[in-house]
Amino acid sequence: MEIIDRGDAVCIAGAGPAGLVMARALQHNGIEWDQYDPNPDVGGLWDIKHEGTAIYESAHFISSRSLSGFADFPMPDHFADYPKHSEILKYLHDFAEAYGLREKITFSTKIEKLTKTKDDRWQVQLSNGECREYKAVVCATGSQWQANMPELKGTFDGEIRHSQTYKNIREFDGKRVLVVGAGNSGCDIACDAGVMGEKAFISMRRGYHIIPKHVFGMPADVFADGGPDLPVWLIRPFFTLLLRMFNGSLQRFGIPKPDHKLFETHPLLNTQLVHSLQHGDVTVKPDVDRLDGKYVVFKDGSREEIDLILCATGYNQQLDFAGDYFSYEGGRPKMFIQAASREHKNLFGISYIETNSGAYKRFDYMAGLVANYLKDQRDDPSRASQLEAIIRSETPDLSGGIHFLNTDRHAGYCDAVAHTKYVKKLYQRMGWTFPEDIRFKRATPKTKQAQTAKKAEVAA
Repeated sequence: MEIIDRGDAVCIAGAGPAGLVMARALQHNGIEWDQYDPNPDVGGLWDIKHEGTAIYESAHFISSRSLSGFADFPMPDHFADYPKHSEILKYLHDFAEAYGLREKITFSTKIEKLTKTKDDRWQVQLSNGECREYKAVVCATGSQWQANMPELKGTFDGEIRHSQTYKNIREFDGKRVLVVGAGNSGCDIACDAGVMGEKAFISMRRGYHIIPKHVFGMPADVFADGGPDLPVWLIRPFFTLLLRMFNGSLQRFGIPKPDHKLFETHPLLNTQLVHSLQHGDVTVKPDVDRLDGKYVVFKDGSREEIDLILCATGYNQQLDFAGDYFSYEGGRPKMFIQAASREHKNLFGISYIETNSGAYKRFDYMAGLVANYLKDQRDDPSRASQLEAIIRSETPDLSGGIHFLNTDRHAGYCDAVAHTKYVKKLYQRMGWTFPEDIRFKRATPKTKQAQTAKKAEVAA
């Protein structure tokens, strides 16, 4: 097979939020790149029409508008406090057009295989039959594409599927629905089932601290961000008391008492579930014991007749096209600050970070780190070598003093504040400008015309 040598260009896998902000960072640093996405347009997960997306009609951001935008490109004020998926998609489209990113993307093209050469370059096999060779590869395919289905004992007469397949509330019309899993999506979907279904249940393996989306009229993350920078042992009692004041005891609704302290799991931000429990629209059940024909039997011995089981049980992040170049823990790739492979030079991944706050800012910071490092390889090899040594040797504590629950979901989990602090200091050590201090150059009218033409071509 003929191999097209792209010289010092970089390959970006994915044109969702992480892929787009990575492209902007490369563009800002004068680095050539090609970008590939299996979908017909930008947006990744956030386009509900894209094949395999986990987005459903009632999906919203769980971090607030004001704390979730990319550097120098805030989300507009007319967006909701917690934007709907269609608003996020528009934001990503506007971002791509503002910086002239669309014309560099090859749509409807999947990366099939990644191969490292003996001289530390990367060959990329594409679904269109081409093979291209690059200096570096950035994996930005996102973290919610490979459904993690639980093993349920017994046989079931009804329908079982993963929440990834759920799209709209009409799917529940007249059905007795069990949602397995109480993450943010599971709670949202259970509330949808409570509105449309004949009966709705949510199975919880453990209890959770449910954080309301607004505190004293402010988005919860804005309220938390506005406070002093205090250690977690000092702020936890205050927020625990605050939640007790807002929600009362959730055990009265059947939610088990949490087996962990506040902040030790991924935040469960949901006001709607408490409302549904208060009104009897959703009933909490314990973990599933087994399936028995048209019934589900729970660990407490109770049983319910169920028509549809929807498993909101999370996702794996295995990068099939990358072979064995990444090592994994809990189904999550293990990298230096979840940005760079420690074992393989110029292999990066910036959309697989698990954190307790909005991910977009972290994507932005890590994209800038990758782009600056690649620029230094070209312009300042001694400084690039300095970062290479850091990537190989440093294992920073990014927990922020929080002892996260020992589950697959929390393997490699980062506290957002701790992650940001470390990355900022790393920028300072390397002499780079932090993304939030940059005015990024917008697309010229000519570039926008080319983008409009490509968008029309994609639509056709």
